Amino acid sequence: MTASTSLRFIAVAALATAASAAFADTPAAADTPTPTIDPATRTAIEATCFDYLDGQLEGDPERVARSLHPDLAKRRALGETADEKFGLRRMSKEELVDLTRRGALKTPKAQWNRSCTALDVAGNAAVARAETPWFVDFFHLGKFGDRWIIVNALWYSKPKPAQQ
Repeated sequence: MTASTSLRFIAVAALATAASAAFADTPAAADTPTPTIDPATRTAIEATCFDYLDGQLEGDPERVARSLHPDLAKRRALGETADEKFGLRRMSKEELVDLTRRGALKTPKAQWNRSCTALDVAGNAAVARAETPWFVDFFHLGKFGDRWIIVNALWYSKPKPAQQ
């Protein structure tokens, strides 16, 4: 190895060591702060989310319908089923509105324990989280004109409490 090759090797090694040390001090993604969302945008997104939740809890199909895109993709991850390796329970806007019409989740207001949180926004796309005692939904919302509408929903059914 020549002297100049040795010096280049040492320089490259030093740069690699410095770079890895710099990356080691970089905070993990989990440590980054939650994105700042304009308060009016947050309010509008959460209002759509509450139309979805409260409409179901009230048994108000029109309120649920106005929160949903006509081509809603609502899904629940099931895991492996007899038919699919990555099984999904699929639900359309029409099915969800019909379940609401039939009062599937109608609940006395005194028992409502629900929340809606806007998580992130980029232009006319947003992500939100909704929760009730029975399920958690993660929404993709789109802004159409001045309205935020739920385009996609992935939901998790909470385990039912054990019978006593």
